[in-house]
Amino acid sequence: MPEFATAPRGQPRSTPRILAIANQKGGVGKTTTAINLATALANTGQSVLLVDLDPQGNASTGVGIDYRARASGTYAMLIEGAAPELLIAKSGIDRLDVIPADSDLAGAEVELVSLDQREFRLKNALRTLFPRGYSHIVIDCPPSLGLLTLNGLVAATSVLVPLQCEFFALEGISQLVRTIDRVKRSLNPALTLQGIVLTMFDRRNNLSDLVAADARSFFGDRVYDTIIPRNVRVSEAPSHGKPVLLYDKNSPGALAYVRLADELLRREGAVAA
Repeated sequence: MPEFATAPRGQPRSTPRILAIANQKGGVGKTTTAINLATALANTGQSVLLVDLDPQGNASTGVGIDYRARASGTYAMLIEGAAPELLIAKSGIDRLDVIPADSDLAGAEVELVSLDQREFRLKNALRTLFPRGYSHIVIDCPPSLGLLTLNGLVAATSVLVPLQCEFFALEGISQLVRTIDRVKRSLNPALTLQGIVLTMFDRRNNLSDLVAADARSFFGDRVYDTIIPRNVRVSEAPSHGKPVLLYDKNSPGALAYVRLADELLRREGAVAA
């Protein structure tokens, strides 16, 4: 695997950092961020598990697990109680494992309603994987605030919100932040807002600058310094079943995700200090 990160190799942890990538608005770069951040973290020496909680299954495809080749995955784990360690697939990327989205996950929202501990199904399942020594578990949540996303937020220690630099982008963020606060109060006191990462930033467009300025004005230092640019190589990479960091490691999009992983690790270190 090519070396493209500068962060130090990760140190073993007794429990992993569980990071939910969430935004109820679609098309904001959520899955792209999950794929490439997980890959960049793995390249720093972290041992990473990517959990595909989105019924579209794009995170699984984006790390090379073809839809037709998938067996049981997150549906079996959440609904059928399958042992998570039996569902882990190898991504082909060093130190990055995946629990893929299987084809039945689209029905999970309805089926979860009648199950015991419905909000805690993912949290309880992931706990059994702690002895495997993952430093990070990255959860790609669906673009909604339903029970699947709720499971992701209850299981997570922190939330990273991709924010597209477009006109309506900020409208939905306040709703998501309120949801995070409610989950923190009632279901997961340990949950924190890790931060907001600006995506699809186009320097040729004044609107991108305006959205970035508004976000920083409202959320302050919770907005990451790293900005993910709009980049054709980022868009092309999933069709090849690769993260952009492997598809074109020197592209602006790939380098931005390397910086994002570095910044994430620095912020985690500052919190732990």
